[in-house]
Formats: sequence, structure tokens, C-alpha cells
Amino acid sequence: MTATQTLRDFSLRHTSNRQEVLDLFLQTDHALSHSDIENGLGPDHDRVTIYRTLKTFLEKGILHKVLDDEGGTKYALCRTTCAQNDHHHDHVHFKCEQCGQTTCLDDVIIPALSLPSGYRRKEINLLVQGVCSECNQ
Repeated sequence: MTATQTLRDFSLRHTSNRQEVLDLFLQTDHALSHSDIENGLGPDHDRVTIYRTLKTFLEKGILHKVLDDEGGTKYALCRTTCAQNDHHHDHVHFKCEQCGQTTCLDDVIIPALSLPSGYRRKEINLLVQGVCSECNQ
């Protein structure tokens, strides 16, 4: 997957900012906060343009939000479980207590939930905390 192909697949206009934001996500295997993205792109990128780019990518299904235990939001690239034609985010996220990185665990299945009458599910956010495989060595 390349940034150019992804923009084309999602019918988005190719801009250098979109290209660089997508390249950053493609080079990273964990979720990124807005400040991580700003730091990764450098001072030449406008904060508002980054917000708009993230909003567009969320709306199109290129990225999804990952809730952080510290009250912030991180963003992760949609990969296997976030298929374009059946877009959903019901998978487990893992936050390492040592390195602080949050990753999508696409192969871990969330069991079916039975909600009380009158409740309607929109999405499930499951964050597991512990030590990742890299820090556990």
C-alpha cells in the first residue's frame, strides 16, 4: 500500500500534506497522537491543516480513532479489520506500559456483547494494557 494509491482508492485529491501524513502512518506500526504527527512531519506543517487531514481520513475510513487511557486520542491506519467496504473498528488495542505505544491487535476477536433492551451499539473500544512483545524481551 502506498500513500498515492490510497488517496486514489478513496477518491481524495493528492496534496503534499496528505501524502506526508499517510507516509508517516505507513512507516509506523502503532497509533499516533496529533503531537506525534506534528513532530514526525516537522515545523513546516500547519496544525490546522493536519487536523483537517485527520478529519478527512477518519471520514473516509483511512484512519480510525484509538482512545488513550490518558484521556487523549490517537489515530491508527485502518488495515485488515477496517476493510473499505465493511468499515468497522471492533478490534482490540494494546497499550504498552513501558514504551507507551498503542497498537491494533487485529487478530484478537472481541466476543459478542448482548446489550439491554433499548441500547444500540455504535462501536466497541477495548484497550488492553500491559507490556508489548518488544519490551517483554
